[in-house]
Amino acid sequence: MSLAVDVYWSFRSPYSYLAVPRLRELSETYDVDVRMRPVYPLAVRSEGFFTKQDPLFVPYLVRDSRRQGEFLGLPLVWPNPDPVVIGTNLNGAAEQPHLDLLMPLGVVASHRPQALAFYDEVSRLIWSGQDMPWNEGDKLARAIARAGLDMAELQAEAAGKAGEIAAEIEANQQAHRAAGHWGVPTMVFEGEPFFGQDRLDVLVWRMQQRGLQPRG
Repeated sequence: MSLAVDVYWSFRSPYSYLAVPRLRELSETYDVDVRMRPVYPLAVRSEGFFTKQDPLFVPYLVRDSRRQGEFLGLPLVWPNPDPVVIGTNLNGAAEQPHLDLLMPLGVVASHRPQALAFYDEVSRLIWSGQDMPWNEGDKLARAIARAGLDMAELQAEAAGKAGEIAAEIEANQQAHRAAGHWGVPTMVFEGEPFFGQDRLDVLVWRMQQRGLQPRG
């Protein structure tokens, strides 16, 4: 019997970016349904989150995420533009044009067989630093095409489901917290949360205890 894991994921999280290639490999290697469930970045969904942290929090996050990228062989540069438009006190501004573009695409793509390829290719575009600014011209469309999907088709579907998409994002965020964490990426397997890209090995270990099998 195929197992399933829910992945709560953010376009602004460097650790979410670092996790996706291994989640994609997990799905291709093992008989497991990896379900991508996008949520808004903390700067948008948790007002004041960053101002409540120790001043060392953000500098360490930047240093550690770059180090993890080097360790994993993945280039990592803070995105240009930042997926979140920052307002006062490190909170997200009222208008979020980049998230308004990315989130509907992510929700629609999450229901396609190419979901993990979509998240992998799009996050590489945003985070690798190899083609900045990532939102200019047809760069995003080409990244989506590399995943085997058509950006215009995804946008057309999203335009007709705006209410459903907003409700799905909210449901994702509620389920995320109900599972026992607020950070991303959080993988949830049989109700047990595994927070962080550095918990993927532990997640696989737990699934192997539950009968995880290689794909035939």
